[in-house]
Amino acid sequence: MMNRRAFITSVAAILAAPFAVEAQQSERLRRIGVLMNRAADDPQGQARIAAFAQVLQQSGWSNGRNVRIDIRWGENDVDRESRYAVELVALAPDVILAAGTQSVAALQKATRTLPIVFVAVSDPVGAGFVDNLARPGGNTTGFMLFEYSLSGKWLELLKQAVPVVKRAAVLRDAANPAGIAQFGAIRAAESSLALDVSPIDVHDASEIERAVAAFARSANGGLIVTPSATVSAHRALIIRLAARHKLPAVYAYRSDVADGGLISYGPNLVDQFRSGASYVDRILKGEKPTNLPVQAPAKYELVINLKTAKALGLTIPQSLLVRADEIIQ
Repeated sequence: MMNRRAFITSVAAILAAPFAVEAQQSERLRRIGVLMNRAADDPQGQARIAAFAQVLQQSGWSNGRNVRIDIRWGENDVDRESRYAVELVALAPDVILAAGTQSVAALQKATRTLPIVFVAVSDPVGAGFVDNLARPGGNTTGFMLFEYSLSGKWLELLKQAVPVVKRAAVLRDAANPAGIAQFGAIRAAESSLALDVSPIDVHDASEIERAVAAFARSANGGLIVTPSATVSAHRALIIRLAARHKLPAVYAYRSDVADGGLISYGPNLVDQFRSGASYVDRILKGEKPTNLPVQAPAKYELVINLKTAKALGLTIPQSLLVRADEIIQ
């Protein structure tokens, strides 16, 4: 069986294949644009693109034969994503896949006609990307991350994993409407869990280091790391700071726990890219974005890193371990 690294390498080779054969094909070449919110060398981004390409191949789309895929890597940088959005629109693709809220915002500024399929967006209605979930309207549809009520679950998991926790700092992007809504849902759960919740607004690395260090000076604290482009840009730093200050932390994505975080609860982002490919396929075959409903994940995954728990001096309750979808030793 081909391992994951070999599979990603093979897909990357397919995506980079020369297109000299195009002129020899009688079948019309279609074009797909992709605007990623990760760096080109990011392993998680590569895994997501590999899953996207795999589903397209299974649906009959072969890169260089009947479709060309143009990828731009925005690296969670607003200016870069805006520039790449204009570049992709200028290529006049048949459909564009957009990863993350910033990517969709940049693309909608560049076009209101080319079809856009998004993945990993928290609040597409609140952001103004779609009219409503059932009938998106316009040129955009896709797959959202979660309902805001899920944010309260992160606080609940922190308390269940570490019952002595009395305080929780919520790392968020205060400039992002989703960050405000997530914090509101977390605050709504604090009284029932006997926790004191406070925000840490994420802007730059030095500010994050100062704020986390100040929070860690008092005992019985933990972190909730909410998802956003800004937080993702500093994810490695946040994981290191949690380890350095012995702070248990709950994240939204498995990749954070695989890289050393304690607990995550959220959607499988690789699955989102597979779903995005299914909508791209349907649009290439004639369907319109306005007729494709925005969908929420059907399942959320609980992942626990026991190596991190040991380093923090924690024993995760068995009642939580038996509920986990994956335990990283």
